[in-house]
Amino acid sequence: MSSGVLTGRSARGATALRGGRVPRPTPYQVAGFLFWLVMSLAYWRVPLCCDAGQHAAVVERLRANLLHPRHPMADLPGAGSPYYSPYAVAQGAFARLTGLSGWDVVKLAGPFNLVVLLTGLGRFVRVLTRRQWAPVLALASMTLLWGTERAWWSGYLGLMSMTGNLAYPSAFAIGLAFWAWALTGARVRDVRRVRFVGPSGLRGFTGYAGLGALYGVILLVHPITAVAAVLGAVAFVAGWQRGWRGAVLARWGLAGAVALTVARAWPYFDVFALAGDDSVDAMHRRLYLGLAGHFWLALLGLPALWLRARRSSRRDPLVLMFALDCLVVTYGWISGHYTYGRILGLTLVPLQFALAVEMAAPRPWGAGRRVLGGVAAAGAFLGFLTVQAGAVVPRSLDPVGFGQPPRWPTYEWAARHIRPGEVVITEGYYSVHAIAGYGPNLAAPAWPDAALDERERLRRLADVRAYLSPAATRAERSAVARRYRVRWLLLTRWHPVPREAVVVAWSRRTGEVLARVG
Repeated sequence: MSSGVLTGRSARGATALRGGRVPRPTPYQVAGFLFWLVMSLAYWRVPLCCDAGQHAAVVERLRANLLHPRHPMADLPGAGSPYYSPYAVAQGAFARLTGLSGWDVVKLAGPFNLVVLLTGLGRFVRVLTRRQWAPVLALASMTLLWGTERAWWSGYLGLMSMTGNLAYPSAFAIGLAFWAWALTGARVRDVRRVRFVGPSGLRGFTGYAGLGALYGVILLVHPITAVAAVLGAVAFVAGWQRGWRGAVLARWGLAGAVALTVARAWPYFDVFALAGDDSVDAMHRRLYLGLAGHFWLALLGLPALWLRARRSSRRDPLVLMFALDCLVVTYGWISGHYTYGRILGLTLVPLQFALAVEMAAPRPWGAGRRVLGGVAAAGAFLGFLTVQAGAVVPRSLDPVGFGQPPRWPTYEWAARHIRPGEVVITEGYYSVHAIAGYGPNLAAPAWPDAALDERERLRRLADVRAYLSPAATRAERSAVARRYRVRWLLLTRWHPVPREAVVVAWSRRTGEVLARVG
C-alpha cells in the first residue's frame, strides 16, 4: 500500500517535471488584472484633485517628523489628528525611505489600493458563492450600477469616482473591509468543533485575534468605513452562525476585544473621541441630496436580494447587511449626524453583489432570471454611457463627448518659492485644498480636524476673510499677518494685490498670483 502511494506521488512529480498541466487562471483573475491595468491608467492620466491635497499634506508632515507630526494644514501641533492613521504613517515612512514627495506617494497609492480592493472583492464573493463568474459580475455591478447622475465622493466605487479617490484611505479601508468580511464569513461557516484547548484550539484563537486586529486597523484607517465593516461582520455572524457554545462566544469576544485594544493602543489619536465630534456633519448633508439620481440603478439588485431573503428565511448576510446599513443611513438623516451618510456607497454593495451572484447561476435560466439579466445589462450599459464612460475613454478617443473627470490645476509653480512650514493666505477653491500638500501651511485650514478646536478654525477663517476684504486697511492686514506669521499670499486673478505685497510668480493657466508679505 505504501509503495503504491509512493509510486503515485512519483508519477505526479515526474509529470510535473515533464511539463504537466499548468493551472489556468480563473475568469476573475483575468478580468481583475485587466481592470487593474485599465483603471490604473485611467487614474494616472487624471491630475490629483479634491481631498488629495489634504492627504499629501499629511504625508509631508510625517515625512518631516514621523513620530510627532505637526497639524496637516496649519502651523500648530498635530497631536490628536485622525489623519495620522496607520495607513498614513506607513505612507510617511515610505516617503522618508524613498525621498518622494507627499503628492508622489499619494499618486502611487492608487494602484496599490486597487490591488487591495480587487483581491478583497474576489475573496468576499467566493465566500458567498463558488460560481466562477460571480466575482467578475460583482466587479461590473460595483463600478457601473450607481445612477445616471455623477456621484463623486470618497468611498464611492463607480468608475468615475475611482479616477479621483483610489488613493484615499477610504479606498484602502474598503478593500480591507472586503477581506474582513471574507474572513469572517469563512470562520462562521467553519462547522468543525470549536475547542478550548490543544493545538487546534490555539490556532483557532489566534485566527480570531488576527481578524479582530484587522477590524481594529480598519477603524483607525477610516472610522466611518469601520461602521459599515462592523455591520457586515454582525450580518455574517447573525446570519450564518449556528450554535452559541461557550467556545464560540469566547472566540468572537476575543476578536472584538482585540479590535478595541488595537484601536485604543494607537498613539497618534484617540479614535473613540471622534464619536462625539459633529464638526463635519454639516458638510456631509449633501450626501442625502439627489439620492435617486445618484443610486437608482443599484436598486436593480432588489429582486436578487428578495430571492436571497426567501431562500434563507431572512438570515442571509447580504440581506441583513443591507437592512443594517439602511438603518444607520436613516439614523444619520433623522439625527442630523449626516456623516453616517458616508456609508451610502457600501450600502449598495449587498444589492450589487446579490445581483451578481444571481446572474452567475448556471444555465438554463428561467423566465424571471432572463428578464432580470436583460434589465441588469441594460442598466449597466445606461450607467456606463451616462456617467462612467468618461473615466476610461480619453477625450481624444471620445466619439460622443462623455463627461470627463475634473482636471484641477497644480501649484508646483507656487510651491517652489515657498519653504515647507511657511504660512500662506489663499482664497481660491483649488489652492486652499491643494497648496498644503506641497509643504506650506494655511492660516486657516480647509477642513475640520480634531487636532484643532473647530471654534478656533472658524475664527481663523473669519480673520482670513477680513484680511482679503476690499475694505481692510493695511494696519488690519498687518495685524492678521503677524498673528499667524503669514509670509505669502496666493490670490485669484480677480483679487487686487495689497500694496505692501511683492509679486513673485503667477500662473498662466489660472491667472493666480503668488506674492510675498512681511
